[in-house]
Amino acid sequence: MPFVTGIMAVRAALKARVPICASLFLKDLVRVPNVGVIESTCSKNSSSTESRFCGNPNMQQQHYHDGRPRGSLWRGKKLIGKEALFVIQGLKRFKNDEDQLEKFIKSHVMRLLKMDLIAVLTELERQEEVALAVKIFKVIRKQDWYKPDVFLYKDLVVALARSKQMDDAMELWESMRKEDLYPDSQTYTEVIRGFLKFGSPADAMNVYEHMKNSPDPPEELPFRILLKGLLPHPILRNRVKQDFEDIFPDSHVYDPPEEIFGAR
Repeated sequence: MPFVTGIMAVRAALKARVPICASLFLKDLVRVPNVGVIESTCSKNSSSTESRFCGNPNMQQQHYHDGRPRGSLWRGKKLIGKEALFVIQGLKRFKNDEDQLEKFIKSHVMRLLKMDLIAVLTELERQEEVALAVKIFKVIRKQDWYKPDVFLYKDLVVALARSKQMDDAMELWESMRKEDLYPDSQTYTEVIRGFLKFGSPADAMNVYEHMKNSPDPPEELPFRILLKGLLPHPILRNRVKQDFEDIFPDSHVYDPPEEIFGAR
């Protein structure tokens, strides 16, 4: 009889503790986002249930994401709409089929809004789909809202020069000149470097003459690129060297030995 009485007493005690343990558990769940409160609650160690909960490191450090984008990766990411993404995929799918590509441009590209068109152009340049980017740029120039913009030209011309598509780069360069636009020093540098690698110093000199007429002050880098690339062409190099010394009198130009590259 005493044994039975003891069991009944234990059961009664357990039933009485259930609401207390449940309330402690719910209380700590509400306080999970606040790490400081959790630490203070854990330090009390008021019950075995609370101690087990506080001893779980995953629960102590858990932070709930509210769904908002954050971080440097998001801030650097360009937002592209669904229509623009669909157009980019379609252009890449038909890039080797000129007829299908033209049909796709007429049916889908021409109806894009201004920001979507610019996003498509920028993304194609980033993916080094330069030929497709040129086609999109030609579509942009036909839009009613288009106004001559040196920055639209700049990125595309630089992309063409880096991919050694200098014929297309020169075509865009001439269009830019007709619209009375002058690029920055980086664009001049890349185009001059591209023509020198392409084996066309005459075109590099044409770009150089355009640079000298630019309203912006010249920088040293395109001069030095041209001076290095014109080593096999002493007459042209001397012209550039003279201009460089006049514009940058405090700078020095390295001249290699004459027996290596011939008389200057």
